[in-house]
Amino acid sequence: MKQKIKLYELAHARAGDKGEITNIALFPYRDDDYQLLRDQVTAEAVRDHFGGSVKGAVLRYEIESLKGLNFVLYGTRSGGVSSALDLDAHGKSLSFALLELEIERDDDT
Repeated sequence: MKQKIKLYELAHARAGDKGEITNIALFPYRDDDYQLLRDQVTAEAVRDHFGGSVKGAVLRYEIESLKGLNFVLYGTRSGGVSSALDLDAHGKSLSFALLELEIERDDDT
């Protein structure tokens, strides 16, 4: 049987931003969970999760040797962090928002 869990139960994230681009790296706590993240945390799933917060493309790069995934989100800040006048949702807060994404895993895992 499958259960839904949030990414923060399996992984941690680091992020940064430059202009209108945010970069988020996702790493599982245990190497054994890398394949689960690789299968379910797709560029499309990340884009859907952020909804209208990401205006452009979301690209995913796999870092097999480190058991990590790197996401590049285009169009996250109109004009960049330093010129935007709205609430500052820059890279650091977006990395935590990604960890709220729900995925499924087997109950026996």
